[in-house]
Amino acid sequence: MSLLDNAKALRRTQTDAEQKLWYHLRAHRFMGSKFKRQKPLGRYVVDFICLEEKLIIELDGGQHAENIEYDQERDSWLRSQGYTVLRFWNNELMSETDGVLERIRLALSSKAGSSETLSPGPSPVNGRGEEV
Repeated sequence: MSLLDNAKALRRTQTDAEQKLWYHLRAHRFMGSKFKRQKPLGRYVVDFICLEEKLIIELDGGQHAENIEYDQERDSWLRSQGYTVLRFWNNELMSETDGVLERIRLALSSKAGSSETLSPGPSPVNGRGEEV
C-alpha cells in the first residue's frame, strides 16, 4: 500500500478522538489556522498538520505504548524538518478536550513554537478511550 493510500485509509477509519479534534481544527475554525488530516510527510503520515505554522498534532492510542522507539525516531525526523509535534492520548482528548485545545492554542500563538516534542504520559486506557 502506498503512503497516499495509507493516508486515505486512515481518514476513513478515524477514532472518535480524531473525529472530535478534526471538528475543532477543520475549515479555519481554530484560530484561523488551516489544518489537514492524515497528511503524508516524508515517509510518514501525520494525524493533523498546520503547514503555515509548522505544527503537527498526533493522537495516540494504546498501540503507541509498544512503539516508543518508532515514535521517537519519527518525531526526531519531523523536528529536523522544523516541525513542532504535540502528542496527546486519545482518551486525554475525549476527557480533557478544553485542556488539549488550550495547549494547541498556546503552540499556535507562539508562532515559531518549540522544536521539542510534547509527549503524553502513560495512558491508563486504550486508544479508543476504553479501560484496558
